[in-house]
Amino acid sequence: MKRIFDVVVSLFALTILAPVLGAIALGVLATSPGGVLFRQVRMGRANRPFIIVKFRTMSAAPDAAKGRFDPGRDGDRITPIGRWLRKTKLDELPQFWNVLRGEMSLVGPRPEVPRWTEVYPERWKVVLSVRPGLTDSASIAYRHEEAVLAAAEDPERTYREAILPRKLEISERYVRTRTFAGDLAVLLRTATSIFRRDAGPATLGDSTAFR
Repeated sequence: MKRIFDVVVSLFALTILAPVLGAIALGVLATSPGGVLFRQVRMGRANRPFIIVKFRTMSAAPDAAKGRFDPGRDGDRITPIGRWLRKTKLDELPQFWNVLRGEMSLVGPRPEVPRWTEVYPERWKVVLSVRPGLTDSASIAYRHEEAVLAAAEDPERTYREAILPRKLEISERYVRTRTFAGDLAVLLRTATSIFRRDAGPATLGDSTAFR
């Protein structure tokens, strides 16, 4: 049922959103040099790599081998339209293609680059027993992650030692307790979080944002 739902929704989304996708593509091309899409290797189900696609949000494609956007060093490379795309999560829309291809699901742990799946490998073995997703509870809780990392003294260490373990905890819980009804609830919460106006990014000590 989950796979049928993924195919139907992603196909419908790509069809109905075609004008929006086209408009965003034109906006990306018109406002900065480079291609429309950003491609990067991510790890999928059973630790199989695949190419994730997003709308390009930076003036030049970041080095995929680096493995992670660094807000402190790369923030000034985000284009004006890219900043808006990131804030609204519209840069993620091309991933409906990944869902349609069976590389991702609508709901599931967010896929990471290979270097980060080498950290806590036993935990990733559990998380990657399912397809990665467009959204999950961890991505909702950490929707202001870039801002938190930008304020950190050592963003990479903060991600490795503080954020990633908590994300893995949420993802492991999803793998153990996932249901179709639960997936529908996550999709609803995702839509609500995108349009909700809150006070801004939380800190690592905020237990309500990072539960």
